[in-house]
Amino acid sequence: MTSTEQVQTSEAAIDPTRDPRLDLLAKKPDQMEKLIALCFIVGIACFVAMMVFYVRGSSTQVEGALMAAGFGGLGVGMVAWGKYLMPKGPFEEERHQIGSTEEDRKAFADAFIGRGTIAVKRRSFLGKLLGLATAIFGIFSLGPLLDSLGPNPGNALDSTAWKKGSKVVTEHGRAIKVDDLEVGGFMTVFPEGNVGSYDGQTLLIRAGTSDIVTMPGRESWGPQGYLAYSKVCTHAGCPISLYQQETEQLLCPCHQSLFNVLQAAEPVFGPAPRPLPQLPLAIDKNGYIIAQAGYNEPIGPGYWNF
Repeated sequence: MTSTEQVQTSEAAIDPTRDPRLDLLAKKPDQMEKLIALCFIVGIACFVAMMVFYVRGSSTQVEGALMAAGFGGLGVGMVAWGKYLMPKGPFEEERHQIGSTEEDRKAFADAFIGRGTIAVKRRSFLGKLLGLATAIFGIFSLGPLLDSLGPNPGNALDSTAWKKGSKVVTEHGRAIKVDDLEVGGFMTVFPEGNVGSYDGQTLLIRAGTSDIVTMPGRESWGPQGYLAYSKVCTHAGCPISLYQQETEQLLCPCHQSLFNVLQAAEPVFGPAPRPLPQLPLAIDKNGYIIAQAGYNEPIGPGYWNF
């Protein structure tokens, strides 16, 4: 039995489920190389098509299908390369004596070195295709990655549309005067010129008729019983929309966080980790409610606490 027959016999013993048709291709490495190259080309074409569809803004289903097909082509090609073009083992032959001649040692060294290098060097075209496919997908992946990060927010998360002197207006843009709300009344308000803004949405509450101090240092923030708190919950950013006059509490309907209005909106129940930011209010000479300044801390979930 020749050495080639011995290798084929050992391979059949290792993998009895081996497809005979693939064995025929394995005996013709040039054809197998073309088949693997076709798989890599299919993968490259799918990645390029996925890039085109992404730039044109197609559906994510199409992009996902192309990505799956691209990785499928690369995967099939790599598996076939490793299984049918790389050297197989184990390589065995009968040994009748421990010693070996110089010719035997030289033949073994040549076979050992050549068995691996030939399989790689002769397949350099496949390696280039694989590298090209990897590079294309790597370049493409930068687009969605950078897009998902979005623009640099800078200090935008630390400030809102509220500024010193901003008039308090309704969602229709009407300025609020001191007599517009009765005790127990509340409404959603915005800074003038920024109606509908996410960071500007604020709950205006009239909890009494005299000045209210919610905590030391805020002696002038609640003129004539008016209090204003950010409407954005500090837990998950849900809009707070319920005010319970009997208990003087604000309720977030998403996760049932409760905030004490008269105690600087301290959370008294639920998962909210910190109070709602309070907006310092004032009343101008014409009786309109205005902001003394913007919020003294960022609104919404406390990202800086993590």
